[in-house]
Amino acid sequence: MSKCKITVLKRTIHRDLVDEYLEGEMDRCDQFQDGQEFVVESPFSPPEGFCTWAWADIRKEVFAIKNGADLSWAKPTSVAITCCTDGYRPVIFKVERID
Repeated sequence: MSKCKITVLKRTIHRDLVDEYLEGEMDRCDQFQDGQEFVVESPFSPPEGFCTWAWADIRKEVFAIKNGADLSWAKPTSVAITCCTDGYRPVIFKVERID
């Protein structure tokens, strides 16, 4: 089974939603840093230091990429762009197969 690498592409924030629906201040996710990389050995557990909520959101892509899936719509086909489901401040990840 191949390894895969997860790269944090971008931490975002939907300021309009935060202002309208939350009390207090909120900023971009502080669990990750843009450009941060993680190597995944097992698709069944997150790499050390990886947010468990984000892992729950992206593990299906990690599992697919590690197991050889080719995404016909992607360039290259061995890469998935995905994100965590935090509606206020989602983090966007690149999941890529490395051999």
